Amino acid sequence: MWNDTDLPLAYLITFRCYGTWLHGDERGSTDRFHNAYKSPHIVANDTWKQHNMRKLRSDPLTLDADQRQSVERAIQETCAQRHWHLQALNARTNHVHLVISIGQTKPGRALNALKANATRQMREDGNWQEAHSPWADKGSQRYLWNEHSVGLALDYVINGQGDKLPDWD
Repeated sequence: MWNDTDLPLAYLITFRCYGTWLHGDERGSTDRFHNAYKSPHIVANDTWKQHNMRKLRSDPLTLDADQRQSVERAIQETCAQRHWHLQALNARTNHVHLVISIGQTKPGRALNALKANATRQMREDGNWQEAHSPWADKGSQRYLWNEHSVGLALDYVINGQGDKLPDWD
Protein backbone atom coordinates (compact mmCIF):
# COMPACT_ATOMS: atom_id res chain seq x y z
CA MET A 1 0.00 0.00 0.00
CA TRP A 2 1.29 3.45 -0.93
CA ASN A 3 1.56 6.28 1.57
CA ASP A 4 -0.92 8.97 0.44
CA THR A 5 0.92 11.95 1.91
CA ASP A 6 3.64 14.24 0.66
CA LEU A 7 5.97 13.00 3.40
CA PRO A 8 7.81 9.68 3.43
CA LEU A 9 7.05 7.44 6.40
CA ALA A 10 10.78 7.28 7.15
CA TYR A 11 14.25 7.53 5.65
CA LEU A 12 17.12 5.09 5.46
CA ILE A 13 20.13 7.28 6.20
CA THR A 14 23.68 6.05 5.77
CA PHE A 15 26.95 7.87 6.28
CA ARG A 16 30.48 6.56 5.92
CA CYS A 17 33.62 7.06 7.96
CA TYR A 18 36.36 9.28 6.67
CA GLY A 19 38.57 7.74 3.99
CA THR A 20 36.91 4.31 3.90
CA TRP A 21 35.49 4.44 0.36
CA LEU A 22 37.38 6.58 -2.13
CA HIS A 23 36.83 7.24 -5.82
CA GLY A 24 38.68 4.55 -7.73
CA ASP A 25 37.78 1.85 -5.17
CA GLU A 26 36.94 -1.58 -6.59
CA ARG A 27 33.40 -1.30 -5.12
CA GLY A 28 32.68 1.59 -7.49
CA SER A 29 31.68 5.09 -6.47
CA THR A 30 29.50 8.01 -7.44
CA ASP A 31 30.40 11.61 -8.14
CA ARG A 32 28.43 14.58 -9.48
CA PHE A 33 28.92 13.34 -13.05
CA HIS A 34 27.73 9.79 -12.28
CA ASN A 35 24.74 10.59 -10.08
CA ALA A 36 21.73 10.11 -12.35
CA TYR A 37 19.14 7.48 -11.50
CA LYS A 38 20.34 4.01 -12.57
CA SER A 39 23.57 5.42 -14.01
CA PRO A 40 26.61 3.16 -13.62
CA HIS A 41 29.11 3.70 -10.85
CA ILE A 42 32.62 4.91 -11.53
CA VAL A 43 34.71 1.86 -12.35
CA ALA A 44 37.72 0.81 -10.29
CA ASN A 45 40.89 2.74 -11.00
CA ASP A 46 43.86 2.03 -8.74
CA THR A 47 45.77 5.14 -9.87
CA TRP A 48 42.83 7.37 -8.93
CA LYS A 49 42.35 5.55 -5.63
CA GLN A 50 46.05 5.96 -4.74
CA HIS A 51 45.83 9.68 -5.63
CA ASN A 52 42.83 10.07 -3.31
CA MET A 53 44.59 8.14 -0.54
CA ARG A 54 47.55 10.54 -0.70
CA LYS A 55 45.15 13.49 -0.29
CA LEU A 56 43.71 12.19 3.00
CA ARG A 57 44.40 14.39 6.04
CA SER A 58 44.61 11.35 8.33
CA ASP A 59 44.32 7.59 8.17
CA PRO A 60 40.90 6.22 7.22
CA LEU A 61 38.67 5.91 10.28
CA THR A 62 37.63 2.51 11.56
CA LEU A 63 35.24 2.97 14.47
CA ASP A 64 36.16 1.03 17.59
CA ALA A 65 33.63 0.02 20.27
CA ASP A 66 33.97 3.28 22.25
CA GLN A 67 33.55 5.39 19.12
CA ARG A 68 30.51 3.39 18.02
CA GLN A 69 28.99 3.88 21.47
CA SER A 70 29.58 7.65 21.26
CA VAL A 71 27.97 7.78 17.81
CA GLU A 72 24.93 5.77 18.87
CA ARG A 73 24.43 7.87 22.02
CA ALA A 74 24.66 11.11 20.04
CA ILE A 75 22.14 9.91 17.45
CA GLN A 76 19.70 8.76 20.13
CA GLU A 77 20.00 12.11 21.95
CA THR A 78 19.60 14.10 18.74
CA CYS A 79 16.44 12.19 17.88
CA ALA A 80 15.02 12.67 21.38
CA GLN A 81 15.74 16.42 21.40
CA ARG A 82 14.24 16.97 17.93
CA HIS A 83 11.29 14.61 18.47
CA TRP A 84 12.38 12.38 15.60
CA HIS A 85 11.40 8.71 15.74
CA LEU A 86 14.52 6.53 15.55
CA GLN A 87 13.34 3.12 14.38
CA ALA A 88 16.70 1.38 13.92
CA LEU A 89 20.37 2.24 14.35
CA ASN A 90 23.50 0.27 13.55
CA ALA A 91 26.94 1.86 13.89
CA ARG A 92 29.45 -0.36 12.11
CA THR A 93 33.23 -0.07 11.82
CA ASN A 94 33.17 2.03 8.64
CA HIS A 95 29.61 3.35 8.34
CA VAL A 96 26.38 4.11 10.19
CA HIS A 97 22.85 3.09 9.11
CA LEU A 98 19.61 4.32 10.60
CA VAL A 99 15.92 4.29 9.84
CA ILE A 100 14.32 7.48 11.06
CA SER A 101 11.05 9.38 10.81
CA ILE A 102 11.68 13.13 10.84
CA GLY A 103 8.35 14.71 9.88
CA GLN A 104 8.80 17.77 7.70
CA THR A 105 12.52 18.12 8.36
CA LYS A 106 14.55 17.83 5.16
CA PRO A 107 16.60 14.59 5.18
CA GLY A 108 19.81 16.43 4.29
CA ARG A 109 19.36 18.68 7.30
CA ALA A 110 18.77 15.64 9.52
CA LEU A 111 21.87 13.92 8.09
CA ASN A 112 24.01 16.98 8.83
CA ALA A 113 22.66 17.27 12.39
CA LEU A 114 23.27 13.58 13.09
CA LYS A 115 26.85 13.71 11.77
CA ALA A 116 27.62 16.96 13.62
CA ASN A 117 26.30 15.68 16.93
CA ALA A 118 28.07 12.34 16.52
CA THR A 119 31.31 14.26 15.93
CA ARG A 120 30.70 16.47 18.96
CA GLN A 121 29.99 13.45 21.17
CA MET A 122 33.08 11.61 19.94
CA ARG A 123 35.21 14.67 20.76
CA GLU A 124 33.63 15.09 24.20
CA ASP A 125 34.28 11.42 24.94
CA GLY A 126 37.91 11.71 23.78
CA ASN A 127 37.28 9.44 20.80
CA TRP A 128 38.18 11.89 18.01
CA GLN A 129 41.07 14.35 18.19
CA GLU A 130 41.46 15.31 14.51
CA ALA A 131 40.49 18.82 13.38
CA HIS A 132 38.53 17.47 10.41
CA SER A 133 35.28 15.54 10.44
CA PRO A 134 35.35 11.79 11.07
CA TRP A 135 32.80 11.41 8.27
CA ALA A 136 33.00 11.30 4.51
CA ASP A 137 31.20 14.12 2.73
CA LYS A 138 27.47 13.79 2.29
CA GLY A 139 25.65 10.48 2.79
CA SER A 140 22.71 8.50 1.51
CA GLN A 141 19.09 9.48 2.21
CA ARG A 142 16.62 6.93 0.87
CA TYR A 143 12.96 7.85 1.01
CA LEU A 144 10.73 5.13 2.45
CA TRP A 145 7.19 5.82 1.24
CA ASN A 146 5.29 2.77 2.51
CA GLU A 147 5.28 0.22 5.30
CA HIS A 148 6.80 -2.45 3.09
CA SER A 149 9.85 -0.31 2.29
CA VAL A 150 10.21 0.66 5.95
CA GLY A 151 10.11 -3.03 6.91
CA LEU A 152 12.78 -3.90 4.34
CA ALA A 153 14.99 -1.06 5.57
CA LEU A 154 14.56 -2.10 9.20
CA ASP A 155 15.50 -5.68 8.36
CA TYR A 156 18.55 -4.47 6.42
CA VAL A 157 19.78 -2.21 9.24
CA ILE A 158 19.13 -4.70 12.04
CA ASN A 159 19.86 -8.05 10.36
CA GLY A 160 21.66 -7.33 7.10
CA GLN A 161 24.96 -5.98 8.40
CA GLY A 162 26.72 -9.18 9.37
CA ASP A 163 27.49 -10.44 12.82
CA LYS A 164 27.06 -8.30 15.92
CA LEU A 165 30.23 -6.36 16.57
CA PRO A 166 32.02 -7.09 19.85
CA ASP A 167 32.20 -4.40 22.53
CA TRP A 168 35.96 -4.88 22.82
CA ASP A 169 38.62 -3.93 20.29
